[in-house]
Amino acid sequence: MTTPSATHLVLIPSYNPGAKVHETVSTARQYWNPVWVVIDGSTDGTTESLIAMATRDAGLRVLVLPHNQGKGAAVLHGLDQAATAGFSHVLTMDSDGQHPPDRIPAFMAESAAQPAAMILGVPVFDASAPGLRVKGRRISNWWANLETLWAGIGDSLFGFRVYPIAALRKIMHGQMWMRHFDFDPEAVVRLCWRGVKPVNLSAPVCYFRPEQGGVSHFRYLRDNVLLTWMHARLFIGFVLRLPVLLMRRGQGSLKAGGQPVRSSGRERP
Repeated sequence: MTTPSATHLVLIPSYNPGAKVHETVSTARQYWNPVWVVIDGSTDGTTESLIAMATRDAGLRVLVLPHNQGKGAAVLHGLDQAATAGFSHVLTMDSDGQHPPDRIPAFMAESAAQPAAMILGVPVFDASAPGLRVKGRRISNWWANLETLWAGIGDSLFGFRVYPIAALRKIMHGQMWMRHFDFDPEAVVRLCWRGVKPVNLSAPVCYFRPEQGGVSHFRYLRDNVLLTWMHARLFIGFVLRLPVLLMRRGQGSLKAGGQPVRSSGRERP
């Protein structure tokens, strides 16, 4: 992909991802231009190697945060820089190789066709997926759908998705949350509250074992406590917004269903 998009970019937050990040970034660059990496205070040596990659590739930009601030904070830093550069949408994806770079063009095409919407990845798990995590995410998905009156969120946790920059920045700058692992589910709920339509596209996900270069920063107790606190906050917000959500639903602004759709093969933006 040599011709850069003036509206859509790939944004990859990265914190101590291990060597897999180089393959992730290189493959993403094959499918899209530009690709930005936000290094969130990494200490594993990948900062220097990614910067070196960027010196050889005009379609790659590396932003470096001096210390670890959390995934959401890294994404927000990228959003702010992208807005300043004139971009309207970002596709976020993880740096550890779990997300499918070959699905980038289909997601970007759908976003170009529906620029007011957020394009959400719905994970297709293979045998590598930990059963506990697959089952546990159903709880977060149920709460996210309740909090949006089943507006059509296919998966609340999967971070492979396209966001409208302006709407997401306004939400994030308006409150102190969404700076860590809670970013992905809270972003889709709050965007739904603002009337941003969710559109679901399927995307395979692969969990790599440590011997394959896989690195995971997920901690079951810490991150599930964070998600529980997040959904408690969101439920209070849901109750306060319930009359508005019911009115929108009655007017047809919030539609139930949200089944994954196929790529239409549209041109990239």
